[in-house]
Amino acid sequence: MIEGQEGGQIKSRLTYGMVGGGQGAFIGDVHRKAIAMDGVADLAAGCFSQDFDNTLKTGESLRLEKERLYENFEEMFKAEKDRKDKLDFVVIVTPNNSHFSIAKLAMESNIHVVCDKPLTTSSRDAEELARMAADKDLLFMVTYAYSGYPIVKHAKEMVSFGDLGEIRFVCAEYPQDWLATPLERSGQKQSVWRNDPDQIGVSNCVGDIGSHIENMVSFITGLNIQSLCARLDTFVEGRMLDDNASILVNYDKGAKGLYWSSQIAVGFDNGFRIRIFGTKASIDWCQESPNYLKVSYLDKPSEIISRGRTDLYPNAQKYSRIPSGHPEGYYEAFANLYSTFGLALNKKLRGETLSNEDLDFPDIYAGVQGVKYIEKCVESSRAGATWLEL
Repeated sequence: MIEGQEGGQIKSRLTYGMVGGGQGAFIGDVHRKAIAMDGVADLAAGCFSQDFDNTLKTGESLRLEKERLYENFEEMFKAEKDRKDKLDFVVIVTPNNSHFSIAKLAMESNIHVVCDKPLTTSSRDAEELARMAADKDLLFMVTYAYSGYPIVKHAKEMVSFGDLGEIRFVCAEYPQDWLATPLERSGQKQSVWRNDPDQIGVSNCVGDIGSHIENMVSFITGLNIQSLCARLDTFVEGRMLDDNASILVNYDKGAKGLYWSSQIAVGFDNGFRIRIFGTKASIDWCQESPNYLKVSYLDKPSEIISRGRTDLYPNAQKYSRIPSGHPEGYYEAFANLYSTFGLALNKKLRGETLSNEDLDFPDIYAGVQGVKYIEKCVESSRAGATWLEL
């Protein structure tokens, strides 16, 4: 039996606050459960909604002190920064347009930050946050959660150690069908704000799920996009933003890529899939079966690597929690990011130097890169699917 993660590594109890994630929201509860899974930190304060009654009800359900429930994030940071038991970090789980102002004020209050992706709605704002994080020496994680799967980390190690040879081509897709109809007209909360340019920014499909493709390929392969040619489609009549996208990519080192993201692909739930083709071997990973990786070789039969059964590279193995046949999924991937972030933050608060292994989570620079990618895809598409340098 392959043993799971060792417990007891976090030596002190961190506290965090949350902006967003009130009753009726989805992703905030995912973050809270992921943080609690390894006991990374205790939720101590929150501004969970623009509706203060929602914040109060959410806080009561989470057994928070009423005095640490706030009507807005400005009030929260003003009060928290002067407390002896002030927050160690804040989690931002609001629509995209508010990420910048919340993260900026948090860092001005010397609070470390975790933010949902995409980081901001403009590269200018993203770069400003990156400069501030560097100047104030604060940790900043952007939750591209799929990079937390042990098998994904193993795939990264395979590429790094040359198991695939030289990378030639990447084919990545992320099809969903939840917006195949004009769902936003029904008032469904998630669909409304994700199709509102004032809240989500310049792109829906690429910004929401296409950004996961960009981050995952970059994380696994280490390749940088040199240029791209994007066509963004809006198939549902009356919709303001893209619901389908096809993107050709040229990387540094000569590799090529093809990305497809769609929210109108009938028959697909959350079909995130990445295939990477090298001179010696290829790998194939699907998010809906995240514990398995297909590896195909030139000179021997293909094999299926199984989390929990196959010995993974050490850095990937340490994230595997339970024996084979017991699925680890979305919550565990999130928890792996938070576990690493929490250990790094504890170490930093003790004044210790952080290693690259300590910082094995998507940082603010990954967030900046993602925003630039989104903007360049929109620019290319508006120019008639023109090739543009990134």
